[in-house]
Amino acid sequence: MKAIGFKKSLPISDKESFIEFETETPSPKGYDILVKVQANSVNPVDFKIRQNAARDEVLETPKVIGWDAVGIVEAVGEKTSKFKVGDAVFYAGDITRSGSNAEFQLVDERIVGKKPKNLSIAEAAAMPLTSLTAYEALFDRIRIDPEKDKGKSVLILAGAGGVGSIAIQLAKKLGNLTVIATASREDSIEWCKDLGADFVVNHHHLKEDLEKIGYSQVNYILDFVDLEGYWETATEIIKPQGHIVSITGSSKPLNLDLLKNKSVTFSWELMYTRSMFTTEDIERQHEILNHVADLLDNGTLKSTLTTTLNGFTVENLKEAHRLQESGKSIGKTVILF
Repeated sequence: MKAIGFKKSLPISDKESFIEFETETPSPKGYDILVKVQANSVNPVDFKIRQNAARDEVLETPKVIGWDAVGIVEAVGEKTSKFKVGDAVFYAGDITRSGSNAEFQLVDERIVGKKPKNLSIAEAAAMPLTSLTAYEALFDRIRIDPEKDKGKSVLILAGAGGVGSIAIQLAKKLGNLTVIATASREDSIEWCKDLGADFVVNHHHLKEDLEKIGYSQVNYILDFVDLEGYWETATEIIKPQGHIVSITGSSKPLNLDLLKNKSVTFSWELMYTRSMFTTEDIERQHEILNHVADLLDNGTLKSTLTTTLNGFTVENLKEAHRLQESGKSIGKTVILF
C-alpha cells in the first residue's frame, strides 16, 4: 500500500518533510479492523509531532502520522463485534500506532464510530478528533448536566479553531450553556457567531471584553490555545467552584495555588488517553462518535469542514500542514484520497 511519512523532523518547506513510500498492507487481529481510508483531516497534533518526533535522528522506517479518518472496513479481527466488512466508519485513532496518512489503517473498533450517513466523506472526516476532544472536555471532565447547569457560562479560548468550532456547538446545543468564544478577526468572529456563540470576545483584551458583556467571571473555561499564556488571567476570571479544562499543556509548572481559595477544579483533556492506556471505558469513544454521528445526521451539529484538498499526495499533505502551522486556519482541512 501507499503511505506518506517522514524520517526526520524538518520544516514543512523542506523537500523531505514528507516522503511517499510503499509498505505492506497490515492484517487485523483481536479488536482491530482494517480500514481503506477515503479521507483524513489534519489537526495541530499532526504538525507538532512532525516537528518533534525525529529532531535528533533519522528514522530507518518513515513515521506515518494522521489522526482523523473516514473509510470502509476491509477486514476484521477475531474479537470484533461492532463492524463488518463494507461498513463506513470514522475515527481519530491512537497516537501510539501508525496513522491515517496511508491507504489502509488498523484501528481498534472500540474507538471507531459509524460514519454519519447524511454527510459527505470530506464533511465527516473533519469531525472525529475535535468532536471527541470537545465532548470529553464538556461531558467527561466537567460533567455538564444540561438541566442542572442550564444557562451557566463557558469561555472557549480559540473558538474558531477545530476543537473550538465543535465545542461551541456542543456547549450550546447539548449543554444548554451560555457560550462565550474568543476570536479577533472579522471572519473568525462571524464563524463563531454562526456556530451559535452567544458572545465573541477578543483574546488580546480578554478581561476588558468580558466586563463589557457583563461576564467578569465565568463558570467554565475550555483552553484550546495556550494555557501557559492565559493561566493567570484564567485563574482571575474563573468563578469560585468553577472548572478549567485544557488540552494544550505547559512547558513549565502551573501555579495551582491560584485556584485554592476558589476551590476551582482543573482537568487535562487528552483524547488519546483511553486508547493509549486501553482504559476500562475505552468503548466510550465508540459511543461518543456514534452519538456525534446521529447529531450530525439530524442537523443538531454541523460539520466544521472549511477546506478540501483533492488527492492523497505529498504536496496536499504539506499544504494542510502549512495551513495548520499558520495559526490562522478556521475550521478543518480535509484531504480526499
